[in-house]
Amino acid sequence: MDKSNGAYLGTEIGNKWWKRYAQDEFFSRGNGQYWLDDKAFSFNKAFTSKDIIIPFDSILGVGVGYWHSGRWALGNKILKITWAKDSLTLSSGFIVLGKTEKFNEFKALLEAKLKSKNQNR
Repeated sequence: MDKSNGAYLGTEIGNKWWKRYAQDEFFSRGNGQYWLDDKAFSFNKAFTSKDIIIPFDSILGVGVGYWHSGRWALGNKILKITWAKDSLTLSSGFIVLGKTEKFNEFKALLEAKLKSKNQNR
């Protein structure tokens, strides 16, 4: 998949907006680019060299909201990826920039990749 523009809003611990996951590149919010490959969802914040990577094997579910990590997205839909790392359940929020159709297409593509990975286990 080609890279697309978006925004990273943060990662919550245990679906609590006030508990932010601060390891690796997950602490600071920012604009950047996202993409999917065969193994993971990835996001690169502008002006950083290290990508945020969420492996498909760790993803528990994908949801939609309008609020994440204490931030409202000005009416934009937020893609919420719930995933596990070590003993934590995390929820990372991303804005997919563009029309609603682009958001829906990307969410469907991500869900299809997850379904395919789960069937191959």
